[in-house]
Amino acid sequence: MHTSHRLFLQFAYAVGFLALGMSLHAESDKVKLVRVPDGGIQPQAVVDAKGVVHLVYFKGEAKADDLFYVRQRPEGFSKPIQINSKPGSGIAVGTIRGAQLALGRNGRVHVAWNGSKSVDGTKHKGVPMWYARLNDAGTGFEPERDLINFTGGLDGGGTVAADAEGNVYVMWHGFAPDSPASEAGRAVFMARSSDDGKAFAQERPISPKSTGACGCCGMRAFADAAGNVFALYRAASEMVNRDEVLLVSRNRGGSFETAYSHPWNVASCPMSSAWLASGKGGTLAAWETAGQVYFVSADPKTLAVSKPIAPPGLAKRKHPVAVANAVGEVLLARSAHR
Repeated sequence: MHTSHRLFLQFAYAVGFLALGMSLHAESDKVKLVRVPDGGIQPQAVVDAKGVVHLVYFKGEAKADDLFYVRQRPEGFSKPIQINSKPGSGIAVGTIRGAQLALGRNGRVHVAWNGSKSVDGTKHKGVPMWYARLNDAGTGFEPERDLINFTGGLDGGGTVAADAEGNVYVMWHGFAPDSPASEAGRAVFMARSSDDGKAFAQERPISPKSTGACGCCGMRAFADAAGNVFALYRAASEMVNRDEVLLVSRNRGGSFETAYSHPWNVASCPMSSAWLASGKGGTLAAWETAGQVYFVSADPKTLAVSKPIAPPGLAKRKHPVAVANAVGEVLLARSAHR
Protein backbone atom coordinates (compact mmCIF):
# COMPACT_ATOMS: atom_id res chain seq x y z
CA MET A 1 0.00 0.00 0.00
CA HIS A 2 1.29 3.45 -0.90
CA THR A 3 1.01 5.10 2.48
CA SER A 4 2.49 8.34 1.19
CA HIS A 5 -0.57 8.71 -0.99
CA ARG A 6 -3.11 8.09 1.73
CA LEU A 7 -5.86 10.65 2.01
CA PHE A 8 -7.35 11.09 5.48
CA LEU A 9 -10.87 12.37 5.14
CA GLN A 10 -11.20 14.93 7.91
CA PHE A 11 -14.96 15.22 7.77
CA ALA A 12 -18.13 13.40 8.62
CA TYR A 13 -21.72 13.20 7.47
CA ALA A 14 -24.81 14.64 9.11
CA VAL A 15 -26.43 11.20 9.00
CA GLY A 16 -23.84 9.98 11.48
CA PHE A 17 -21.16 8.16 9.50
CA LEU A 18 -17.47 9.02 9.51
CA ALA A 19 -15.29 8.54 6.41
CA LEU A 20 -11.94 7.46 7.77
CA GLY A 21 -9.54 7.21 4.85
CA MET A 22 -8.68 6.02 1.39
CA SER A 23 -5.75 5.57 -0.97
CA LEU A 24 -5.77 6.76 -4.57
CA HIS A 25 -3.26 4.16 -5.75
CA ALA A 26 -4.13 0.92 -3.96
CA GLU A 27 -7.16 -0.72 -5.55
CA SER A 28 -7.89 -2.74 -2.42
CA ASP A 29 -8.27 0.37 -0.30
CA LYS A 30 -11.70 1.91 -0.10
CA VAL A 31 -13.39 4.58 1.94
CA LYS A 32 -14.36 3.07 5.27
CA LEU A 33 -17.58 4.25 6.83
CA VAL A 34 -17.82 3.95 10.60
CA ARG A 35 -20.99 4.66 12.56
CA VAL A 36 -20.63 7.48 15.06
CA PRO A 37 -20.91 6.21 18.67
CA ASP A 38 -24.26 6.31 20.48
CA GLY A 39 -26.17 7.01 17.26
CA GLY A 40 -24.67 10.48 17.22
CA ILE A 41 -25.59 13.03 14.58
CA GLN A 42 -23.87 15.91 12.80
CA PRO A 43 -20.31 14.73 13.52
CA GLN A 44 -17.17 16.73 12.78
CA ALA A 45 -13.68 15.24 12.75
CA VAL A 46 -10.04 16.26 12.61
CA VAL A 47 -7.06 13.94 12.15
CA ASP A 48 -3.89 14.82 14.04
CA ALA A 49 -0.26 14.27 12.97
CA LYS A 50 -0.24 10.80 14.57
CA GLY A 51 -3.30 9.65 12.64
CA VAL A 52 -5.67 9.84 15.61
CA VAL A 53 -9.20 10.93 14.67
CA HIS A 54 -10.75 13.49 17.03
CA LEU A 55 -14.53 13.52 16.73
CA VAL A 56 -17.36 15.61 18.14
CA TYR A 57 -21.05 14.84 17.66
CA PHE A 58 -24.52 15.61 18.96
CA LYS A 59 -26.89 13.27 20.78
CA GLY A 60 -30.50 13.97 21.68
CA GLU A 61 -33.14 16.28 20.24
CA ALA A 62 -31.84 18.39 17.35
CA LYS A 63 -33.35 21.57 18.81
CA ALA A 64 -31.61 21.21 22.18
CA ASP A 65 -29.08 18.40 22.45
CA ASP A 66 -25.77 17.51 24.08
CA LEU A 67 -22.27 17.33 22.60
CA PHE A 68 -19.74 14.53 23.00
CA TYR A 69 -16.09 13.99 22.12
CA VAL A 70 -14.21 10.76 21.31
CA ARG A 71 -10.85 9.73 19.88
CA GLN A 72 -10.64 6.98 17.29
CA ARG A 73 -7.60 4.70 17.20
CA PRO A 74 -7.09 1.31 15.49
CA GLU A 75 -8.58 -0.43 18.52
CA GLY A 76 -11.76 1.66 18.31
CA PHE A 77 -13.38 4.73 19.83
CA SER A 78 -12.53 5.99 23.27
CA LYS A 79 -15.18 6.42 25.93
CA PRO A 80 -17.34 9.46 25.05
CA ILE A 81 -16.73 12.64 27.05
CA GLN A 82 -19.61 15.12 27.30
CA ILE A 83 -18.51 18.57 26.20
CA ASN A 84 -21.36 20.79 27.43
CA SER A 85 -22.06 21.13 31.14
CA LYS A 86 -25.40 22.89 30.56
CA PRO A 87 -27.89 20.20 29.45
CA GLY A 88 -29.35 20.73 26.00
CA SER A 89 -27.17 23.74 25.20
CA GLY A 90 -26.32 22.50 21.70
CA ILE A 91 -28.35 22.69 18.50
CA ALA A 92 -28.13 20.51 15.39
CA VAL A 93 -31.06 21.87 13.37
CA GLY A 94 -30.07 22.22 9.72
CA THR A 95 -26.63 21.44 8.36
CA ILE A 96 -24.75 24.60 9.30
CA ARG A 97 -25.33 25.13 13.04
CA GLY A 98 -23.42 22.19 14.48
CA ALA A 99 -20.28 22.20 16.58
CA GLN A 100 -16.81 22.72 15.12
CA LEU A 101 -13.48 21.71 16.63
CA ALA A 102 -9.80 22.55 16.29
CA LEU A 103 -6.56 21.15 17.69
CA GLY A 104 -4.24 23.69 19.29
CA ARG A 105 -0.93 23.69 21.12
CA ASN A 106 0.08 20.24 22.43
CA GLY A 107 -3.00 18.77 20.78
CA ARG A 108 -5.52 20.49 23.06
CA VAL A 109 -9.07 20.18 21.73
CA HIS A 110 -11.11 23.37 21.31
CA VAL A 111 -14.85 23.24 20.50
CA ALA A 112 -17.28 26.02 19.57
CA TRP A 113 -21.01 25.76 18.92
CA ASN A 114 -24.22 27.75 18.63
CA GLY A 115 -26.38 27.86 21.72
CA SER A 116 -29.86 26.36 21.54
CA LYS A 117 -31.53 29.13 23.51
CA SER A 118 -30.81 32.50 25.11
CA VAL A 119 -29.40 32.62 28.62
CA ASP A 120 -30.58 34.84 31.46
CA GLY A 121 -28.18 37.54 32.54
CA THR A 122 -26.43 38.09 29.22
CA LYS A 123 -26.07 41.61 27.86
CA HIS A 124 -26.39 40.63 24.20
CA LYS A 125 -29.45 39.66 22.19
CA GLY A 126 -30.01 36.13 21.02
CA VAL A 127 -28.34 32.81 21.72
CA PRO A 128 -24.78 32.36 23.03
CA MET A 129 -21.65 31.48 21.09
CA TRP A 130 -20.40 28.68 23.30
CA TYR A 131 -16.76 27.65 23.63
CA ALA A 132 -15.18 24.87 25.68
CA ARG A 133 -11.71 23.34 25.80
CA LEU A 134 -10.33 20.03 26.96
CA ASN A 135 -8.82 20.31 30.44
CA ASP A 136 -5.10 20.01 31.14
CA ALA A 137 -5.39 16.34 32.08
CA GLY A 138 -7.34 15.49 28.94
CA THR A 139 -10.05 13.82 31.00
CA GLY A 140 -12.93 16.25 30.50
CA PHE A 141 -13.98 19.65 29.25
CA GLU A 142 -13.98 22.84 31.22
CA PRO A 143 -17.42 24.50 31.57
CA GLU A 144 -18.55 26.22 28.39
CA ARG A 145 -18.29 30.00 28.12
CA ASP A 146 -20.36 32.42 26.06
CA LEU A 147 -17.89 34.50 24.05
CA ILE A 148 -20.43 37.07 22.84
CA ASN A 149 -20.20 40.38 24.66
CA PHE A 150 -22.21 42.85 22.58
CA THR A 151 -23.13 41.37 19.20
CA GLY A 152 -26.51 39.79 18.50
CA GLY A 153 -28.34 37.70 15.95
CA LEU A 154 -26.20 34.56 15.97
CA ASP A 155 -27.79 32.29 13.39
CA GLY A 156 -25.79 30.46 10.76
CA GLY A 157 -23.12 28.93 12.89
CA GLY A 158 -19.85 29.80 14.57
CA THR A 159 -16.41 28.34 14.00
CA VAL A 160 -13.08 27.86 15.74
CA ALA A 161 -9.41 27.69 14.71
CA ALA A 162 -6.25 27.17 16.74
CA ASP A 163 -2.50 27.06 16.15
CA ALA A 164 0.59 25.53 17.72
CA GLU A 165 1.53 28.83 19.42
CA GLY A 166 -1.45 28.83 21.77
CA ASN A 167 -3.69 31.16 19.75
CA VAL A 168 -7.39 30.28 19.55
CA TYR A 169 -9.81 32.10 17.24
CA VAL A 170 -13.59 31.81 17.62
CA MET A 171 -15.60 33.50 14.87
CA TRP A 172 -19.27 34.05 14.07
CA HIS A 173 -21.42 36.48 12.15
CA GLY A 174 -24.00 38.79 13.69
CA PHE A 175 -24.70 42.48 14.09
CA ALA A 176 -23.46 45.16 16.46
CA PRO A 177 -26.01 47.17 18.50
CA ASP A 178 -25.57 50.21 16.24
CA SER A 179 -25.94 48.24 13.00
CA PRO A 180 -29.16 47.43 11.12
CA ALA A 181 -30.61 44.10 12.24
CA SER A 182 -30.45 42.79 8.69
CA GLU A 183 -28.13 40.67 6.58
CA ALA A 184 -26.61 43.78 5.03
CA GLY A 185 -25.85 45.04 8.54
CA ARG A 186 -24.24 41.80 9.69
CA ALA A 187 -20.48 41.29 9.97
CA VAL A 188 -18.02 38.54 10.86
CA PHE A 189 -16.70 38.90 14.41
CA MET A 190 -13.71 37.27 16.08
CA ALA A 191 -12.80 36.65 19.72
CA ARG A 192 -9.11 35.77 20.11
CA SER A 193 -7.17 34.05 22.87
CA SER A 194 -3.38 33.98 23.09
CA ASP A 195 -3.19 31.60 26.06
CA ASP A 196 -4.73 28.36 24.74
CA GLY A 197 -8.28 29.51 25.42
CA LYS A 198 -7.91 30.48 29.08
CA ALA A 199 -9.13 34.02 28.32
CA PHE A 200 -10.52 35.76 25.25
CA ALA A 201 -10.47 39.37 24.19
CA GLN A 202 -13.81 41.00 23.41
CA GLU A 203 -15.05 40.24 19.92
CA ARG A 204 -14.31 42.67 17.10
CA PRO A 205 -15.43 42.85 13.47
CA ILE A 206 -13.01 41.47 10.88
CA SER A 207 -15.03 41.58 7.65
CA PRO A 208 -15.42 44.62 5.36
CA LYS A 209 -18.54 46.64 6.21
CA SER A 210 -19.69 46.54 2.61
CA THR A 211 -20.18 42.77 2.43
CA GLY A 212 -22.75 42.04 5.12
CA ALA A 213 -23.18 38.33 5.92
CA CYS A 214 -25.74 35.71 4.93
CA GLY A 215 -27.59 35.06 8.18
CA CYS A 216 -28.33 31.34 7.86
CA CYS A 217 -25.14 30.32 6.03
CA GLY A 218 -22.26 28.62 7.79
CA MET A 219 -18.64 29.71 7.90
CA ARG A 220 -15.19 28.27 8.66
CA ALA A 221 -12.00 29.44 10.29
CA PHE A 222 -8.55 27.88 9.94
CA ALA A 223 -5.01 28.62 11.13
CA ASP A 224 -2.13 27.23 9.08
CA ALA A 225 1.31 26.13 10.27
CA ALA A 226 2.82 29.54 9.49
CA GLY A 227 0.34 31.36 11.72
CA ASN A 228 -1.87 32.74 8.94
CA VAL A 229 -5.55 32.81 9.87
CA PHE A 230 -8.36 32.29 7.36
CA ALA A 231 -12.11 32.93 7.48
CA LEU A 232 -14.55 31.78 4.77
CA TYR A 233 -18.11 33.13 4.82
CA ARG A 234 -21.00 34.17 2.56
CA ALA A 235 -21.69 37.87 2.07
CA ALA A 236 -25.16 39.43 1.68
CA SER A 237 -24.77 43.02 0.54
CA GLU A 238 -27.98 44.56 -0.83
CA MET A 239 -29.64 41.22 0.11
CA VAL A 240 -28.77 39.67 -3.28
CA ASN A 241 -24.96 39.78 -3.58
CA ARG A 242 -24.14 36.54 -1.78
CA ASP A 243 -20.51 36.15 -2.78
CA GLU A 244 -18.34 33.62 -0.96
CA VAL A 245 -15.53 35.62 0.67
CA LEU A 246 -12.15 34.36 1.86
CA LEU A 247 -10.42 36.56 4.44
CA VAL A 248 -6.81 36.09 5.53
CA SER A 249 -4.70 37.50 8.35
CA ARG A 250 -0.91 37.50 7.98
CA ASN A 251 -0.35 38.61 11.60
CA ARG A 252 -2.24 36.03 13.70
CA GLY A 253 -5.56 37.80 13.65
CA GLY A 254 -4.25 41.34 14.05
CA SER A 255 -5.83 42.45 10.78
CA PHE A 256 -7.63 40.78 7.88
CA GLU A 257 -7.75 41.36 4.14
CA THR A 258 -9.94 39.92 1.40
CA ALA A 259 -7.94 37.25 -0.42
CA TYR A 260 -10.69 36.02 -2.74
CA SER A 261 -14.36 36.51 -3.55
CA HIS A 262 -16.58 34.30 -5.73
CA PRO A 263 -19.73 36.09 -6.97
CA TRP A 264 -23.29 34.81 -6.68
CA ASN A 265 -26.39 36.92 -7.19
CA VAL A 266 -29.38 35.31 -5.48
CA ALA A 267 -32.22 36.85 -3.49
CA SER A 268 -32.70 34.01 -0.99
CA CYS A 269 -30.47 32.41 1.63
CA PRO A 270 -28.95 29.18 0.24
CA MET A 271 -28.08 27.79 3.70
CA SER A 272 -24.64 26.91 2.43
CA SER A 273 -21.64 25.58 4.33
CA ALA A 274 -17.94 26.39 3.97
CA TRP A 275 -14.74 24.37 4.32
CA LEU A 276 -11.08 25.13 5.07
CA ALA A 277 -8.26 22.61 5.48
CA SER A 278 -4.52 22.21 5.09
CA GLY A 279 -3.05 20.94 1.83
CA LYS A 280 0.43 20.38 0.38
CA GLY A 281 -0.04 23.34 -1.95
CA GLY A 282 -1.48 25.59 0.75
CA THR A 283 -4.78 26.07 2.52
CA LEU A 284 -7.78 24.61 0.70
CA ALA A 285 -11.09 26.49 0.65
CA ALA A 286 -14.31 24.93 -0.66
CA TRP A 287 -17.82 26.34 -1.04
CA GLU A 288 -21.03 26.28 -3.09
CA THR A 289 -22.15 28.75 -5.75
CA ALA A 290 -25.38 28.39 -7.77
CA GLY A 291 -25.66 24.64 -7.28
CA GLN A 292 -22.00 23.92 -8.07
CA VAL A 293 -19.12 23.36 -5.66
CA TYR A 294 -15.64 24.84 -6.01
CA PHE A 295 -12.29 24.83 -4.30
CA VAL A 296 -9.16 26.97 -4.40
CA SER A 297 -5.80 26.82 -2.68
CA ALA A 298 -3.94 29.70 -1.03
CA ASP A 299 -0.17 29.58 -1.49
CA PRO A 300 1.48 29.00 1.91
CA LYS A 301 4.12 31.72 1.32
CA THR A 302 2.45 34.40 -0.78
CA LEU A 303 -1.21 33.58 0.10
CA ALA A 304 -2.04 34.08 -3.58
CA VAL A 305 -5.26 32.21 -4.40
CA SER A 306 -5.49 29.80 -7.33
CA LYS A 307 -8.26 29.76 -9.91
CA PRO A 308 -11.39 27.93 -8.70
CA ILE A 309 -11.86 24.31 -9.71
CA ALA A 310 -15.26 22.62 -10.02
CA PRO A 311 -16.10 18.98 -10.79
CA PRO A 312 -17.86 18.10 -14.08
CA GLY A 313 -21.54 17.22 -14.21
CA LEU A 314 -24.94 18.87 -13.86
CA ALA A 315 -26.21 17.58 -10.51
CA LYS A 316 -27.03 20.18 -7.88
CA ARG A 317 -24.15 20.16 -5.38
CA LYS A 318 -23.93 21.36 -1.76
CA HIS A 319 -21.72 21.06 1.33
CA PRO A 320 -18.27 20.49 -0.23
CA VAL A 321 -15.22 19.17 1.61
CA ALA A 322 -11.71 19.27 0.13
CA VAL A 323 -8.72 17.37 1.54
CA ALA A 324 -5.22 16.74 0.19
CA ASN A 325 -2.46 14.18 0.73
CA ALA A 326 1.31 14.55 1.05
CA VAL A 327 1.90 14.65 -2.72
CA GLY A 328 -0.72 17.32 -3.38
CA GLU A 329 -3.59 15.20 -4.70
CA VAL A 330 -6.94 16.71 -3.73
CA LEU A 331 -10.18 14.89 -3.01
CA LEU A 332 -13.38 16.94 -3.28
CA ALA A 333 -16.48 15.43 -1.69
CA ARG A 334 -19.98 16.89 -1.67
CA SER A 335 -23.67 16.05 -1.47
CA ALA A 336 -25.66 16.12 -4.69
CA HIS A 337 -29.13 15.54 -6.11
CA ARG A 338 -30.76 15.97 -9.51
